[in-house]
This record gives sequence, structure tokens and C-alpha cells, in this order.
Amino acid sequence: MNQHGPHPTADAAASYLTALHARLTADGCTMSSPPWNDYRVVTGCRADRKVRWFGTKTEVFVFATAVPEIDVTLLGEFTVWAMSYAKSLRKGIPGARNAAFVLPALVSPRVRPEAAQWAAQDARLLGTTLIGRPVTVETAPGTVRTTMYRGGTAWGGMFTKHVLEKAALYFP
Repeated sequence: MNQHGPHPTADAAASYLTALHARLTADGCTMSSPPWNDYRVVTGCRADRKVRWFGTKTEVFVFATAVPEIDVTLLGEFTVWAMSYAKSLRKGIPGARNAAFVLPALVSPRVRPEAAQWAAQDARLLGTTLIGRPVTVETAPGTVRTTMYRGGTAWGGMFTKHVLEKAALYFP
């Protein structure tokens, strides 16, 4: 906070997280707020099972926090943390579980171009059943710009449409 009040770009990131929390809640996600490096993390999780997936279940985990600036290192660290945290929340026998998708999102008024490129480059795998799609959300004055990998994956490919629909709902 400065002599003129809170910084408007920090307010934009906080407002985005508040709206994200509302979107996740409205979609029926189980909400929590685990800490990460002294940041408040908005976390939502939901599981879906569909006939077209031959009765298998997919879990979608969303982790989002506001940071002053997003660079590749910070996005990579947050992605690893979010995927590990999601793995610790999963139940069932390893190897016999259904697919899980993690959307680790950093929100900031400043996103370095290489961080957005890294997020858009590809999905990340952890083991054989956990797929991460890092997200950057730039909340610059007057604009919100979201970047993530929107392509398919070899592993978990039949869930791609569902995950991208959820990502579009949560990160418009």
C-alpha cells in the first residue's frame, strides 16, 4: 500500500482471484486454500465420469495465486508444487487411478513473454496419470490475457475437450 491506496494492478489480480473462486464454486468444485511460498492459493477440485470415457473418471485440480510478476522460473516452481500437491490429494491405488488434470495458474499485472510461451508450449506430465497445463493470467489495466497449452496430449487425450472446456469456464 502506498500513500495513494492499494496499487490498482494488484487490485485487478485480487479481483480476478475472487471471481475465479466464484466460478469454481458455481461449477461444483470442492474449494480449499493451501499456502504456497506465503501466497494465498485459490484451489478447486472436481471429478467427472462420462459414458463416452467408458466410465472412467477424470479429476480437475485448479490452483491459482497472484504474484507481482510471472517469469518462467516462478511458473515452473508453482507448476511442480501444484502437481505434487494434487498427487497427494488423490485417492486409490497408484497405476489404477483415472486421469487427473492440474491447471496451475499464476495471476499478475506483469507476465514475461517467455513465461507465457512456456505455458503455451505443451502439457506437463507427472507419472502416468497426472497432466498439468500451466496458465498465466495477465491482469494489466483494461485487459485480461490468459495463456495456456490448448492442444491435445498423447496420454489422457480423450479428456482434452473436457479439460479445455473447464479451463475456458474458469479462465475466461
